[in-house]
Amino acid sequence: QVQVVESGGGLVQAGGSLRLSCAASGSIFSDNIMGWYRQAPGKQRELVADMSSRSRTNYADSVKGRFTISRNNVERRVYLQMNSLKPEDTAVYYCNLRQGFNRYNYWGQGTQVTVSS
Repeated sequence: QVQVVESGGGLVQAGGSLRLSCAASGSIFSDNIMGWYRQAPGKQRELVADMSSRSRTNYADSVKGRFTISRNNVERRVYLQMNSLKPEDTAVYYCNLRQGFNRYNYWGQGTQVTVSS
């Protein structure tokens, strides 16, 4: 069984920074993709950034240059450093783990990020 747990959300003023952390446990394959999605009220869940176990990254255009994803494969953790936050970044952020050629897909419970103007 795989578990994914996020931490690090909160309230920040526009222009500020937050760092999200996610820890995965259980039967983790050596090849996997860990990443962050977000869902704002009334909107669909969208990819923010993800990173493969081979360090290939993928970012949404809206966060390029402001957010940085990183991971520690030994500790099975993925991080999202969010700088220059904007009110439109306000959302619930979910950690995601995909493995087995995307056959297995796991989600965290989500952490709220609120950016005030």
